[in-house]
Amino acid sequence: MNKIEEIIAYIQDEREQLLQHPLYSRIKNIEDLRLFTETHVYAVWDFMSLLKSLQRRLTCVRVPWMASDYPNTRYLINEIVLAEESDESIDGTRLSHYEMYLDAMKAMGADTAVIEQFITVIKSGIRVEDAISKLDVDTRIKEFLGYTFDLIFNGGDHEVAAAFTFGREDLIPGMFNAILKEIQIQFPDADLKKFVYYFERHIELDGDEHGPLAMQMIEELGGEDKVKWNAIKQVSKEALKKRIALWDAIYDSIKK
Repeated sequence: MNKIEEIIAYIQDEREQLLQHPLYSRIKNIEDLRLFTETHVYAVWDFMSLLKSLQRRLTCVRVPWMASDYPNTRYLINEIVLAEESDESIDGTRLSHYEMYLDAMKAMGADTAVIEQFITVIKSGIRVEDAISKLDVDTRIKEFLGYTFDLIFNGGDHEVAAAFTFGREDLIPGMFNAILKEIQIQFPDADLKKFVYYFERHIELDGDEHGPLAMQMIEELGGEDKVKWNAIKQVSKEALKKRIALWDAIYDSIKK
């Protein structure tokens, strides 16, 4: 068993909890879907911060330019940044996936006011940790965001990469396509075209390109260092636990 296989085995229970989470069967109508997006949007947003942290760490964004120590990994990161920060949206314009998600939320009538106010507060110069603490949302959402930014500010390259590779979106998009199509049949007046497109783009990019390259990044950053590989395992498991807690928070909000 190689190192990647060891990590996948180590986090298998958490992966299964996500795959079998009762949230998926609880999303039955457009109101449920709106509630889902109003929390999931935080994960879409902070994914971009994980990605940009990796770009800052593993490529060169300084002047004068110097080649980074990770030629394969800098290719991966630059490829993902291009797709995530300036992808082609459903109408042919260029948008980040976060902006595409907001557009999809607005099209279906979901409330974007809280997340947009949160971003406005950060733009004003407030520290992200303070902005998170002031959010009027479920504590589990704050803990999810807090864990991400603690890694970004205090974690090693390999730890940020672990959260990015094993703790994020790779398990999710395929499941939601079936849910979205069923809701669209039941509620034909709901405009879900942009939301379906968003998830289809994730399936296409993550499965065909980004997933395999991300595994190469982990191998390159872990190298032969046992301490780093152990940290990668621990962060991967903890990131998935935070995602499960986020899903629990959404599930509870829909039940109410």
